[in-house]
Amino acid sequence: MNSCAILLLIVSLLSVAPNADSQARNALVDSGEEVAAAGTGSPFVELDSWVYPSIERLAALGYIHTAFLGQRPWTRIECAALVSEAGKSITDDSPTDVRRIYSALLAEFQPELGGSPAISPHIQSIYTGLTGIAGKPLNDSYHFGQTIINNFGRPYQQGLNSFDGFSAFVTAGRFVIYTREEFQHAPSAAADPLPVRQFTAAIDQNPLQPGTPIATINRFRLLDTYAGASLSGWELSFGKQSLWWAPDDGGALLISDNAEPMYVFRASRIAPFELPWVLHRLGPVKMDVFFGKLSGNEFPEDPLIHGEKITFKPTPNLELGFSRTSELSGVGRPLTFLSLFRSYTMFTSGANELPDQNPGKRTGGFDASYRVPFLRNWLTVYGDSLSDDDPSPLANPPRAALSTGFYVPRLPGAPKMDLRAEAVYTDAPGGEGGGHYVYFDSFYHDLYTNEGNLIGSWIGREGTGFQSWLTYWAGAKDSVQLGYRHATVSKNFLPNGESVNDVSAQVKWWLTDEISFSASLQYERWFAPVLAPSPQTDWTSAVNVTFWPKPFRRWRPSIKM
Repeated sequence: MNSCAILLLIVSLLSVAPNADSQARNALVDSGEEVAAAGTGSPFVELDSWVYPSIERLAALGYIHTAFLGQRPWTRIECAALVSEAGKSITDDSPTDVRRIYSALLAEFQPELGGSPAISPHIQSIYTGLTGIAGKPLNDSYHFGQTIINNFGRPYQQGLNSFDGFSAFVTAGRFVIYTREEFQHAPSAAADPLPVRQFTAAIDQNPLQPGTPIATINRFRLLDTYAGASLSGWELSFGKQSLWWAPDDGGALLISDNAEPMYVFRASRIAPFELPWVLHRLGPVKMDVFFGKLSGNEFPEDPLIHGEKITFKPTPNLELGFSRTSELSGVGRPLTFLSLFRSYTMFTSGANELPDQNPGKRTGGFDASYRVPFLRNWLTVYGDSLSDDDPSPLANPPRAALSTGFYVPRLPGAPKMDLRAEAVYTDAPGGEGGGHYVYFDSFYHDLYTNEGNLIGSWIGREGTGFQSWLTYWAGAKDSVQLGYRHATVSKNFLPNGESVNDVSAQVKWWLTDEISFSASLQYERWFAPVLAPSPQTDWTSAVNVTFWPKPFRRWRPSIKM
């Protein structure tokens, strides 16, 4: 924790314009009071919504100070409070692109802001998506990586893949029910060859699996589907839910939407608050806690998982997040009061504990984001880290996995373009090799996976990678993006290692106020000698169309402008 204290001291010395800083800090508490006062049921905004990059861009440009970027998703009521805050500083003299973003957000959250009746019930979206893959893709995130990442664990294989779905919610007072449902299709595929299955069995310390071909998938699937209630600034919910615990855009190390949503009970603090006494110097605080289960695990079956995150804003320009998860129980380790209690309170290794007393595999996390002094509206830097054996990455940085990045919301001379880049590694210099460190445990051999996909970062085990995106914003919601992704995997894990390079282009466009369209094309070249003796290439093209019906409305309490 000494590292954290030093960081806070440095930030305090670098802070400028203390009066403005104090006003922005008060705005954090005011927004929390607005959200708590609203007291109405509100669904979480889906993690793949256009809302997040829009709000993040306004925050990076200095129009919003109260967004907690490392703790998502946010409820619609929270987003409305952020839009309300932006409206207090955006004027007719503000840049055109800023006013366009604000207008689009204002229209989206008008019901919560009180300018028009609120929504209940509401069919939010009806959508269809087609994905064609030419060439052999990567789709084993636990060993060899993924061609398609951060896609809610949707299945895909070589050939034509599709998904058709809808999302809807209903609110009644402080209560909300939300559902997102899909019919998913993926072609069949051959079983992994015997040498590949022998390798994965040996590296994971599991029995050799039979060579069963992958059958064609035609299935109905619930994505985020939950019931919730707003209570005194908290959102209590139960069901399948996605989380994103990091300020990164490319992949959160601890929890992301790379896998199918988990079944959890969740308590999320949606209204920032301040701690008492001298602790108020830590600034406004938000918390997120959950307890749930992981599905599709075999070694062992039926593990449980819980996680806790607390995020501070010592200044409006600095955000610090501390998180922890524990995977526990499962076949061979009964869930007892003592094992559950120790999973929350024990900070030393539980390797020698009896099965009914074992606290499980605990993982710590720390993340931070900072708007750089003298470049406040031009540059935001951020980082995300994960500790495998230590209570926190700050306790032993050389043994921690790390992801760092920067965001430039407006390029000099090109105000409609932004740039983002991130670098990540799980091949920690002070960690263990052989794939037996980050995302692996001697008991939980499917660690951190849900329905076969990593719930953490796409980089996987003992990987090092880099991502970058250059985006041109033709409108508030219309964009053209070029992307690049590179990854390598250590030879200590995969024989002769692995390298992956992706180049992509994506267009997102709203054809009308009710119809949005997106299309993407990605070229990938990968080389993994354990899978194929020569480099492989694949092309992935995708087209999605979404219909956003006009809502049925009724009145309810609002957040005031």
